Amino acid sequence: MTEVLAGQSLVLEPDERTRDRVLTAVLEHGPVSAAQLGKLLGLTPAAVRRHLDTLSRHGVIEVKLISNAKSGAGRPARRYVVSRQGQTEIGDDYLEIAKLALTELSANRGDQGVIDFAERRFAAMEASYRPLVDAAGSDVAARSKALAAALNADRFVATSNSLNPHSAMAAEQLCQGHCPIQELATTFPEFCDAETEVFSRLLGVDVRRLSTMASGGHVCTTHVPTGRAVVRKRDTAPADASGTSPIISNHQQERP
Repeated sequence: MTEVLAGQSLVLEPDERTRDRVLTAVLEHGPVSAAQLGKLLGLTPAAVRRHLDTLSRHGVIEVKLISNAKSGAGRPARRYVVSRQGQTEIGDDYLEIAKLALTELSANRGDQGVIDFAERRFAAMEASYRPLVDAAGSDVAARSKALAAALNADRFVATSNSLNPHSAMAAEQLCQGHCPIQELATTFPEFCDAETEVFSRLLGVDVRRLSTMASGGHVCTTHVPTGRAVVRKRDTAPADASGTSPIISNHQQERP
């Protein structure tokens, strides 16, 4: 890994490169234990703790004490997370670290590795939003508005506007004015795909991404069909000639 400062190339020492790997792993997997980090990175316990101690002294990471969720007995376990100071100091470096981590993941496991990572990231969003969306009932338009409210509460600056009401072409236009991972999604559109799939599952219908900020749009816009003639459950998608449902990447569906 090379950093460029004032027009000069600065090659990081092995310890610094390893420390960056430890920090990246804490960002990706935290709260995480020292033992888990060792297994993830192929480092000895002593090496992991040395780098964790250095990061802790600089205030970049901190320890969270996690109680035993099953029994509540015993001493709380030590887990490492990036501190608020660390998040502030990392700034744009986090983006570069994340891109590096995802690039290495893709190199080691192919596109499926990035897809799996993106799906795991958005699984937490789906679990968090599911009760809020389900509380809106079975009406798709109401569910879309509930989803927009949930997104808005998480500062996605979201709205859900009704189009062509009371017709077979009725739809909601779900818009997001802020994307915290826009730069990452520009390089790895799998994140947009994973989010769109979550929206489909939460709303119970096939949705279509019309634009994303990652692909140059001013907002992320998702078309949510609500008219009876067009609404269909995802698990009843028509099969192609081979008898299987066609699978199309959501970012391939986008319209300019």
